[in-house]
Amino acid sequence: MFPHEEKLIRERLGREPNEIEKAMLEVMWSEHASYKSSRPWLKLLPTENEHVILGPGEDAGIVKFDDETWVAVGIESHNHPSAVEPYGGAATGVGGIVRDILCMGARPVALLDPIRFGPLEKERNRYLFEYVVKGIADYGNRIGVPTVGGETEFDESLDNYTLVNVACIGLMRPEHLVHSYVSEAGLKLILVGNRTGSDGIHGVTFASEELSENAEEEDRSAVQIPDPFTEKLLIEATLEAVYTGKVKALKDLGGGGLTCAASEMAGKKGFGAVVYADRVPLREPGMTPTEVMISESQERMLFAVKPEDVEEIGRIFEEYGLEWTVVGETIPEPRFIVYWRGEKVADLPVDLLSDVPTIEWEMRPYSAERPVKTPDVSFGEAFDIVWGSPNIVGKRWIWEQYDHEVQGRTVLKPGRDAAVLKINEEYGLAFVADGNPNHSYLNPYHGAMGAVAEVVRNLVSVGAEPLALVDNLNFASPERPKVYWSFAETVKGLADAARAFGLAYVSGNVSFYNEVVDRPIKPTPVVAGLGKVKLEEIPSGGLEEGLLIGVVGLTRAELGGSELLTRLEVDGGFTPRVNLEEEKANAEGVLRAVRKDLIKAVHDVSRGGIVVALAEMAVAGNTGFTADLSKVHAETSSPLEVAFSESHGRYIVAFPEENLDELRGLFKHFAVVGKAGGNEAAFLWGGRELLKRPLPELKAVHESLPKLLGEEE
Repeated sequence: MFPHEEKLIRERLGREPNEIEKAMLEVMWSEHASYKSSRPWLKLLPTENEHVILGPGEDAGIVKFDDETWVAVGIESHNHPSAVEPYGGAATGVGGIVRDILCMGARPVALLDPIRFGPLEKERNRYLFEYVVKGIADYGNRIGVPTVGGETEFDESLDNYTLVNVACIGLMRPEHLVHSYVSEAGLKLILVGNRTGSDGIHGVTFASEELSENAEEEDRSAVQIPDPFTEKLLIEATLEAVYTGKVKALKDLGGGGLTCAASEMAGKKGFGAVVYADRVPLREPGMTPTEVMISESQERMLFAVKPEDVEEIGRIFEEYGLEWTVVGETIPEPRFIVYWRGEKVADLPVDLLSDVPTIEWEMRPYSAERPVKTPDVSFGEAFDIVWGSPNIVGKRWIWEQYDHEVQGRTVLKPGRDAAVLKINEEYGLAFVADGNPNHSYLNPYHGAMGAVAEVVRNLVSVGAEPLALVDNLNFASPERPKVYWSFAETVKGLADAARAFGLAYVSGNVSFYNEVVDRPIKPTPVVAGLGKVKLEEIPSGGLEEGLLIGVVGLTRAELGGSELLTRLEVDGGFTPRVNLEEEKANAEGVLRAVRKDLIKAVHDVSRGGIVVALAEMAVAGNTGFTADLSKVHAETSSPLEVAFSESHGRYIVAFPEENLDELRGLFKHFAVVGKAGGNEAAFLWGGRELLKRPLPELKAVHESLPKLLGEEE
């Protein structure tokens, strides 16, 4: 907490807060709990469209899928905890976002894990990577919620650190919606689940400051301990309780613990709460009321129910072997009062906890963009560098550790442009997450627009109509003027792109202070999107013998932030610009082509450019190709720029020759560049061979992640 905030609190209270009040205020006024630096900017984001039932402001957003089914969706970061203790940090990140979905009254059905690490050459980064993956896998597998996709990237700016973002979706019937706030006084507050321990104390304050050199030793106690078996029982018991219709409000105990859950639940509509902290079941003896109120022990939920319904709801918890206790009640006065062994130990205006003033930091615009020469490397060398990059190689090693098919809904598995989950006999839900810190670092506004555009392309590539978005904004300290400016620019880019597509953000997360010992991370906005797809219309992602290969969209000389320049350690260039009209027109054209069955396979062009997209389709379909890159509609005549540019708005499509004329009519820029077939990938330029690679060689490199980890010879 900053000195001016402490002064403001004393003025509003008219006295000095006592020790327990100070601890509760410190938690609630932390960046992580209050969003005090980001709230002024987040107002720019569009939050309504025809699909949105419930936008930001509760534990998860809700999107209408059809009249019978709503989708709850949320995204969270668990960056600091995972950097200190990767297994527990990542596992509790999964547990927290699952409970966020659960407390809206929805059954969690799938997870995405956008995760990022430092270079794999360093042992510490490999350790963080392997244990984050293990933490996500073990927790998700044990609670029976499949991890169906995500993204994994490696970047120099994350050396010794990690970004762990987790998105979750849940399914619900409209009548089961439960809000996270109360609308009346006199309700009993029931705490259910795990006992409260001293793990995770000051977790949100620790997440609101940069890590020191000795974070692993100093901050381990701030990381919560995961217990997936209790979480599984909590999922089933909570849903059974919700289905009685007698749960008036519901919150999970995440950041800020009981203080946060109870004050937000009571305070949102102007009510207050009394909490009897000594009734809270404890995991260890001798805990103080302060520790009880701010512990972030996992797998706990707070229910508000009418006094006459307490026993019925309690019996449900007992059936599942879960401990439950009435720890307080809601009151008409807007105060937050804590008792300990009969003595009043805290008494604060509830809005002092739940309505924290915002801060706007100094901003300093910067530009990392500058002209760079096209690198002087051979085509073959460039291809090998990019195709073998840890960011490009296949991530099978990761997702094979996840039970991505539990619950039996997974129609499209990890590895495709988006995952698809079966919702009913006719329709599926597509789910994907994207971000590109290299683009965002050069130009935060256009990098953010690009993340939204890529989400749209990925949804469209599996035949899905985009419905809604959630965002997770990972930044260094907002107290750095350049960082705060890049944050504001990012939000503007996210807002402008979403509006152009008619999309809204229904939920999100902001994570500041992502830096280790004065080394800030690159601006890393992650955008996740939902889409609706007819199951019978999902195109393939791989090439088939005899199909023609077309490139939709215009390629520009846009190597800035590209995988090629990053791997060659060339700084600068210009972030690819999103032409919103073109992006929209091409997305609509691809969707029309899918619905008319004009194309058999489609894949969006993004990281690595056209050559990577083509090679990925060859590996996916186990079929080679010949492609003449000089035929691509391009604003450059450099083979390297055409091949490796990461211009937006582009797709590779594979289709039967008889559909060519109709396809041409759907797009402003459409070029037939070659044909699928054979057992090798051949890139030409004006008929001259640039590169030929046997398919088995492409596959071997694509499956080389275990080798990069030193897991096999």
